[in-house]
Amino acid sequence: MNQAVAEKSSGAPVPALLARWPVATLLLLCVLAWIPGFFALPPLDRDESRFAQASKQMIETGNYVDIRYSVGPRYKKPVGIYWLQAASTLAFSKPPYNQIWTYRLPSLIGGFIAVLLAYWCARALAPPEIALIAAALIGFTVGLTAETRIAKTDAVLLGTVLGSQALLLRAYLAARLNKAPPSFWVAMGGWAAFAAGILIKGPIIIAVLAVTVIAISLWDRDWTWIKSIHWGWGLLLTAVLVLPWGLAIAFATHGEFYEQALGHDFAAKILGGQETHGAPPGYYLLLASVTLWPATLFALPGVGSGIALRRDPAIRYLLAWAGAAWLMFEIVPTKLPHYILPAYPAVAFLGALWATRPANPEEPRWEKVLRYLAGLQFALGVAAFTIAPILLPKYFGEGIDPWLVLGACFGGALGIAAVILFVGRRTWLASILAVAAAVTFYPLIGRGVAAKVDQIWMSPKAAALVAKYEKPHDPPVVLGGYVEPSLVFLLGTQTQIQNGIRAADIAAQQGGLALIEDHEQRKFLTELARVHAEARPLDGVSGFNYSRGRREHITVYRVTPAPRIMEPPSE
Repeated sequence: MNQAVAEKSSGAPVPALLARWPVATLLLLCVLAWIPGFFALPPLDRDESRFAQASKQMIETGNYVDIRYSVGPRYKKPVGIYWLQAASTLAFSKPPYNQIWTYRLPSLIGGFIAVLLAYWCARALAPPEIALIAAALIGFTVGLTAETRIAKTDAVLLGTVLGSQALLLRAYLAARLNKAPPSFWVAMGGWAAFAAGILIKGPIIIAVLAVTVIAISLWDRDWTWIKSIHWGWGLLLTAVLVLPWGLAIAFATHGEFYEQALGHDFAAKILGGQETHGAPPGYYLLLASVTLWPATLFALPGVGSGIALRRDPAIRYLLAWAGAAWLMFEIVPTKLPHYILPAYPAVAFLGALWATRPANPEEPRWEKVLRYLAGLQFALGVAAFTIAPILLPKYFGEGIDPWLVLGACFGGALGIAAVILFVGRRTWLASILAVAAAVTFYPLIGRGVAAKVDQIWMSPKAAALVAKYEKPHDPPVVLGGYVEPSLVFLLGTQTQIQNGIRAADIAAQQGGLALIEDHEQRKFLTELARVHAEARPLDGVSGFNYSRGRREHITVYRVTPAPRIMEPPSE
C-alpha cells in the first residue's frame, strides 16, 4: 500500500461499513442527489437545447452521419453524444420527440459511470473506504452534478477520461512498484474509453491524457512505463471505433465538418476567447470555490500535502494529472465552467487521501493555513446554497417557500457541522457530512427551487400558448426576437427563427401564429403594415431571459396574410 494511505484514522468505521457495498452506496447517493427534478426540469438554453434539437433532427431525417440544427449545420462536436441522445429518445419517447429528459439520459448514465470509474480508479491508490470517499467527492461536485442534468457532452466525457486515466495510472504504478502491468482486457477497456472520448468531444481527451503523460514522464525522466498499455491493439481498436464515422462525415460534408470543428471552433477557442467566453488565467482557480464544492473542503490541503509527499508514485501521478490538465485549461483563452471538469478527479483524490490520514499532532504551519482557507472556501459554498433556495423563488417566482427554507436550513446545518468537525481535525466525519450536505442541497435546488422560479421558464409558457391558439393546418410558427433554442426544440424543427422585419415578411406570406418579443415588435408591426397584412394579438408571456440577462415580453399574434394582387387577364 502507498505511503500516503498506509493508515486510516480512528473515524473510519462509518465509511468502512458503507464500503462493503461501494457500488450500491454510490449509486444510491447519486440517485438521491441527481434524480429529483431530472424529469421535470424544462429544456435549458442554450447549449442543451441545441444538442437536443440536433439529435431530434437525426431521428426525424434518419441521417445519423451529418449533424444539423434547424436549417444549418452544427459542426462543433463529433457525433457520439448525438447518437446516444437519439438512441435514448427512440427507446423512451415517441413523436414529436420533445421530452427533454430522454435527451438527458446519456448525461445521467455518464455521471453514474464516471462515479463508478472514479471509485475503480481510486482503488489503485487506496483501500475501499478511502476510494469511496474519493468517488463521492468527485461525484457530488457542483460541476458534475450540473452536467448530469443537462443534455450535453461533459458528464459522458468525464467518464471516458476516468476510464482512460485508470489504465494509465495502473500502468504507471505497476512500473514504479514492480507489479504486474494491466491485463490485456483492462488495457482494451481503457482504449475503448479513449475512443469513446474522441467521438464525444474530439481532441479534448487526447489533450488531457497527453499533458498528463508528458508531465509525469518529464518529471520522472522516464518514458518506459507507457509501453505496457498494448499500443498496437489499442490504436487498432481506436481506429475501428472512430474512423468509420470520421471518414463518413468527411465525405458527406466534403471536409466542411473538419474545417468548421477544428479550423474554426477548436482553433478559435485556443487562439482567442470565443463567443465572449474569454477569461484570464486564474479563472478556474476562482471558480473552483463553486464548481468543485463540496470537495473544496479538502482540495487545498490535499494538494499541499500531495506536494509534500510527491515522492510517492501514486501522489506523483495525481499531481501530474491535476497540475498539467489544470494549467492547460487556464492557458487556453476560451473558458467555460465545465471545461475544467477532467482535472477535478485528481484534485478530489488528493483531497480524499489527505482527509483520511491520521491527524498530525505536529501539523506544519502551511498545512494549517491551507486547512483554514479550505474551511472558509467550503463555508462560502454552504452559505450560497443555503441562501439560494430562499431568495431565488422570491425574485424569480412565487415568493419564499417555508419548506424550501426548512430544507435549506437543514443542509446549512450539515455544512456547518462539517466545517466544525473539519476545524477540529475530525476529517473522516467531516467528509461524510460534506457529502450529506451536497445530497441535501442538490434535490432542493433541482426539484424545489426549479419548480418555484417560474419567471425564467419563458419557453414552456410560450409553447403552451402556441398549443392553445394553434389551428389545424397552420403553417410553422414564426419567432421574432425571442429565438432561444429551447423554444425551437419545444415547437418543432420547422419553426422559423427571424428578426422582426423578416418575421413580418414570412408571416405576411403564410399567415398563422407569430411570437414577437417586445424589442422587435415595432419593426414587426411596421413591416406588416407596409405589406398590408394584419396581426391580431392573442396573448402574451413575460419573464426573465437568463441567456440575455434581462426581462422580456413575448406577444402571440395571429397574422392574416396580405391580400394577393391578381394580375389582369391578358387580352
